[in-house]
Formats: sequence, structure tokens, C-alpha cells
Amino acid sequence: MQNMEQIYKEYFEIVNKYLFCLTHNDDISEELTQETFCRAVEKIDTYRGDCKMSVWLCQIAKYTWYDYCRRHKRETNLCNLLNIEQEENTLEEEIVSKDEKIKLYKKMQSLDEKTREVVYLRITGELSFKEIGVILNKTENWARLTFYRGKIKLKEVDKNERK
Repeated sequence: MQNMEQIYKEYFEIVNKYLFCLTHNDDISEELTQETFCRAVEKIDTYRGDCKMSVWLCQIAKYTWYDYCRRHKRETNLCNLLNIEQEENTLEEEIVSKDEKIKLYKKMQSLDEKTREVVYLRITGELSFKEIGVILNKTENWARLTFYRGKIKLKEVDKNERK
């Protein structure tokens, strides 16, 4: 077993990138990455080696993120958690853009948890399907198919709402 300093150096970037995809905020993702590794140190004896170390750490990161959301009494839907910097737009453009994002994220709540997570990682984190597969301990093809099915479902939700 590697020592925690080696693990930290090797996996810091992966965990931080994953958390940035969830938070879309550098400060919060760095804070949660530190907390993730603290939890990993406490739980290292529970790591059985059934999965890659990066997957194990990202699972801890995900639950650290959930705890953060509960602590800050925020809803876990992404539209309330993103702090996306806008280009200089007119007020009207910003309102329309924000409304569209909120509608999309509300529709995404109709997806099952795994599909929603894949879609979040793909559209907000701009991760490759291979990276998403690694994070979720699945194959690249599984991530690609899950994303595709999620898009289909979102289109159906949109079509039903327009009726």
C-alpha cells in the first residue's frame, strides 16, 4: 500500500477536478478536496483494493460534497450551486441565459441518479467519457450510452412540457 503522501500527490488533481465539476467553484473544490483526503486518511484501512484508488477517492469526494450541501443547507440541484462566470452580456441576455440553465437543471432532476451524474460531469465539467467512466467505476462506453439515454429522456421531458 502506498503511503498517503504518495496517494495525495498522485490523485489530488483527479479528485479536485471531479469536485470542481460538481461545485464549479475553485475555492469550494479545493476545500472539499482537502476534506476528502482527510477522510481518506481516517478510512484508509477500509480500502480493500476492489476498485482503483481514484474511484475510491472520488466516492469519498462525492459524499463529502453531499455533506457540504447539507451543512450549507443548499439544495443539491446544480442550478443553485453553480457560480458560472458570465461574459459581459446585457441584462436581458443574462436573464434569458439563467432561465434556460434553470429549466435544464430542473429537467435533469427527472433523471435517475447515475444518469444525472454522468450528464452533470459531461456538460458542466466537460470531462471525456473515459474520465467519467473512471470516476464512476464504469466503462467509457457505459458513460457514453448513459449520456445518450439521458439526452433522449431530457428531450422527452421537454416535449411533454410543451404540450
